[in-house]
Amino acid sequence: MSDPIYHVLFLCTGNTARSVLAEGVLRQLGEGRFRAYSAGSQPKGVVNPFALKVLGTYGYPTDGYRSKSWDEFSGPDAPVMDFVFTVCDSAAGETCPFWPGQPMTAHWGIPDPAVVEGTDIEKEAAFVTAFKQMRNRIEVFTALPLRSIDAMALGAKLKDIGNLPQ
Repeated sequence: MSDPIYHVLFLCTGNTARSVLAEGVLRQLGEGRFRAYSAGSQPKGVVNPFALKVLGTYGYPTDGYRSKSWDEFSGPDAPVMDFVFTVCDSAAGETCPFWPGQPMTAHWGIPDPAVVEGTDIEKEAAFVTAFKQMRNRIEVFTALPLRSIDAMALGAKLKDIGNLPQ
């Protein structure tokens, strides 16, 4: 019997930075075990170039990303999600669509690097920080024994991951 492939959706408001970073990290770290997606409640329509630059700098894929609405993942033809993570505070407070299949959910808030003002070096540094925080959380997540842990314990562990120091 082969291991299941888990579908994971990362949500943010604009789907330009943190959720895209998370999608990129899980695409690579979870290859073969996870299928990663990202979306936003109010997508801006374009991915922040610093998100793609940082992903590329750390050897992660930079192709195929687009800023899209979470509505794409709530319809009948959408993949059934196993996990849905909000990665920004404003998305965590919004009323999310109904997700078919009752996925496990958790909030993994990380400060928004896209709001940092200053030089390009300062902006990129904020994206590097967000990337590293997200990568650390995803490394812990992908190490969990998902097939052998009960739902209540898994829910607690997912919440704990969201509380890791920033």
